[in-house]
This record gives sequence, C-alpha cells and structure tokens, in this order.
Amino acid sequence: MAPRERTALLALGLIAGVTAAWWALALWPLATDAPYWLVRTREVCFGALPDTLPSRAGWMLLIGEPLAMVAALLVLWPGAVFDAISSLAGTPRGRVSLVAGALFLFFGAAAAAGRVAVASNREDAAATYVAPPPSTYPRLDRPAPPLALVDQHGDTVTLAALRGRLVLVTFAYAHCPTVCPLVVRDVLAAQRRLAERRVQVVVVTLDPWRDTPRRLATVAAEWNLAEDAHVLSGDTASVLRTLDAWNVPHERNSANGDVAHPSVVYLVDAAGQLAYAAAAHTDAIVALAGRIR
Repeated sequence: MAPRERTALLALGLIAGVTAAWWALALWPLATDAPYWLVRTREVCFGALPDTLPSRAGWMLLIGEPLAMVAALLVLWPGAVFDAISSLAGTPRGRVSLVAGALFLFFGAAAAAGRVAVASNREDAAATYVAPPPSTYPRLDRPAPPLALVDQHGDTVTLAALRGRLVLVTFAYAHCPTVCPLVVRDVLAAQRRLAERRVQVVVVTLDPWRDTPRRLATVAAEWNLAEDAHVLSGDTASVLRTLDAWNVPHERNSANGDVAHPSVVYLVDAAGQLAYAAAAHTDAIVALAGRIR
C-alpha cells in the first residue's frame, strides 16, 4: 500500500475514533452523581441535560461534523481513499479489517438508536420527576454578574432592585421552537412551587437582533409570564455583554438566526450572591432553592 493510501486510511480511522468518542460523550447515560464538569461539558457541547438527548444543534454537530470531515477527505484525496479500501479488500487480513470496521459502525449505530429509544420512552417520566442534585453539587457563592436590561414593560431591571428575593435567571429566545419554551415552562413551574418564597423570574434573551424591547410584551404573552416575571433585552451590544458576563455560551447561525446554547438556570440568593447553576428542570431548581437560606 502506497504512503498516500496509508495516510488516507489513517485519516479515516481517526475520524471514526473521534466520532465514536464524541457520540459516547453525548449519549452515554450519566449517573445522578456524575461529575459537574462532565454534565456542563454535555450541556455546552450538545445542549443536553443529564441523561437526556442532545438538542437540535447538538444533533447537527454529532452528525454534520463527521460527515464534513469525510467529505473533506474525499475532496482532498478521492483516489487515495478508494485505492486504500480496494487494497484492503484484496487481502484476507484487509477484508477482516473492513468487516470489523463495518461491524463497529453497525453496533455503534444500534447502541445509539437504543439509547435514543430509551431516553424517548422516559421523556414523560423525566417531565414529572428528576433525581435531586447530589449533596456534593457545587455552590458558586460569588457575587452575581451585572444585569441591567429593559423588560416587557419598558422598565430597566437590575438585580439590585430585586435584592431580598430569590431570583431565577435563565436565558432563552422567542424564535426557539423546542428547547426554550421548555426551559421557561420549567422555571415558571419552579416559581409556582416556591410561591411562599416569592421567587422572582428573569429571562434574558439570547437573540437581541429579533427580541427587541418593542417585541418583549408579545414574547412575555407567548411564554405566559406572570406580571412579576421579566423577559429582558436591550441593544445588541448590551445583551451580548450580559451573556458573556454570566458565562452563557451562545453561537448564532447567521443564516437562519438560530442560537445554540445550553439550558441553564442561575439561582441568585436574597443577598445578590450567585448560589447555584442548575439544569433547567423544575425538580432540580426546587431542590437547589431549598438549600438556600
């Protein structure tokens, strides 16, 4: 086999290995006491919460990235790739390698499909219950980042004005058809379950280009926000500075305006301290709120 063919074959093997590791990271079921860094990695990379499936952007990354790498390899070295496969098929050991590779892909795809099926079957149960965060779940205990944006009533909202109450700060945008409505729903459900504590809800837009202050009243109505809940926006630069200050990853697709982002809720205590970063699930939020005096 020529050096060029060996290089092409090595590149194919590397793509397969990286893809397998990437899919395992995204889909492998996590225990309730999984390390926080691992949970956050899945949220940031794939938009996935613990033991749930990737978001739409996550699936696009998982499927599109390896396809793009294979396509690039075929464009750069089309002859070398096919010649390498032909050379392998011409020897008994090579045929064994090709069969092993095919079986690897088949069983990997079957395992991924099984994981998706199991997670899909658990969606209803997950919507009503999730195991509480472990006792080792990390507290942040640092001053909350600055926040001064305009709400649906045209008022400038700051965390200083909300001092004295537990505040749930999350991030969403109106044109998001899947994840964001669920995030807002779960945060509002947590607010209702914590009614005796007069919890305040603040939703910061991830899409200041379209969720302008003028549109916020419509957005608040679509999300069924209560009168004391705020959806915030402002000029684009101010909103982006706020997202960066709160360490919220966000990547906007300039072609369609979609924003890839994690589903996260910050719990800010009555003293204005950032207490926890939680998965956007009602039970998790309520459980962590119970740990804040």
